[in-house]
Amino acid sequence: MPAPRFWDPDGTKFGVPTYPWRLAPDGLATRAQLRARGLRPGGQEIAAQILWRSRRTRGGVRAAYLYRLDLALPVRPMTPARRAALAKANAARRTCPSCGRDAGYTLPTSLGMCLACADASAQAA
Repeated sequence: MPAPRFWDPDGTKFGVPTYPWRLAPDGLATRAQLRARGLRPGGQEIAAQILWRSRRTRGGVRAAYLYRLDLALPVRPMTPARRAALAKANAARRTCPSCGRDAGYTLPTSLGMCLACADASAQAA
């Protein structure tokens, strides 16, 4: 049986150890998997990657980078100042620049304003 297309555990072909979908060795995790465990990469270099074919991307190949679990650090705790900054940023994403009120949802970037203002400007045009 021939080796899978993206099988390169030595990193000779792709420059970094590469594995096909679902065949990465234990001890490696993606950022999302680290986050689910309460960890972060902590400045470490990419240890390996997973490549798979996809119709979504232009080149037809997608990648997920893997990090070593033993070098991962705990996620930094949320401080009151960070929580306040995050709340302020989220409020800015909900505030309509046209009417100035809180829409109650994140404004669509395609419109740049709340739906009520977008409907009013569309009817005026």
